[in-house]
Amino acid sequence: MQARYFKHLLQFKKPARTSRGEMQTHTAWIVVLTQGSKTAYGEASPLPGLSIDDNNEFEKQLQLCCNLINDGAPAELLPLTDYPALRFAFESALMGIKQEESFCYSQNTFYRGTPIPINGLVWMDDAEAMLLQAYEKIEAGFDCIKFKIGALDFDEECRMLEKFRSKFGAFTIEIRLDANGAFNADDAVEKIKDLSRFDIHSIEQPIKPGQTELMQEVVKKSNIPVALDEELIGLSIIEGEKLLKQTQPAYLILKPTLIGGLQAADAWVNLAQKLGLGWWATSALESAIGLNIIAQWVSSKQNPLPQGLGTGGLYTNNFESPLEVASGKLHYLKNKGWQTGIA
Repeated sequence: MQARYFKHLLQFKKPARTSRGEMQTHTAWIVVLTQGSKTAYGEASPLPGLSIDDNNEFEKQLQLCCNLINDGAPAELLPLTDYPALRFAFESALMGIKQEESFCYSQNTFYRGTPIPINGLVWMDDAEAMLLQAYEKIEAGFDCIKFKIGALDFDEECRMLEKFRSKFGAFTIEIRLDANGAFNADDAVEKIKDLSRFDIHSIEQPIKPGQTELMQEVVKKSNIPVALDEELIGLSIIEGEKLLKQTQPAYLILKPTLIGGLQAADAWVNLAQKLGLGWWATSALESAIGLNIIAQWVSSKQNPLPQGLGTGGLYTNNFESPLEVASGKLHYLKNKGWQTGIA
């Protein structure tokens, strides 16, 4: 087996804003494994300021892993403990090598023939622009809309949601909120109480991670089901079980790039089922390569909840792929191939 990688700088069509800041580009590191006539791909795209492996040693570690594979080292001995994005990339590519086709699972059984329902993501902007995004998503067939909040004045965000709800009731459109840890200890519970009047399905990560006792209090007092997202980054399953038993959230948000790949995601799913929690997967601004891998993993779980997939349309230079979002679902077009040189 031989390994190499290349860097692909993804360009946003417009700056992507969150409560953590603004992004204009995102770096995707594409791992390429070859064995005989077979080639398979994986993607490592850590998120700046969020991934634990977003550091100056990342590319050195990636090159080291490729060198070890090229020297004949077993894949299970790759030094990936502190590099969840690399674990995702090499795990995916190695799974691809074992399949009949180039990617993670056989493309002939992609989604078990059924498109994946996804939420329509509304990125941070001014309130009117966010409403316009939401309306466009609904016109495109979405019935679950996810608003990223926390960057605007809170009263302005409430007015935006009120205006949205005046047009689309809870029986028609589901609303998810993602605060990205924007709320403070002294206002989180009160803000969630204010938001609950808009019939919210769930709120992701209302406070910054690492505040276990505060999160426990927020979850207990919240009239909106709380989902943990960033809270899971860097935790082992043993640590995670302790956290979940203490905080008792309603949902888990699983991002394979951030939590260490598909096997790690499997372990979180098993833990969620053990504790009676819901979950859904979310891509983390990967290119179409990483998105495809996550989507195929999701399809194997038969989770009926809308997933957080389909972010590839944010870029001007994403890889051409058979992935297409239509009518609020992620589809795989079997008659459409991948960009030349990718698969």
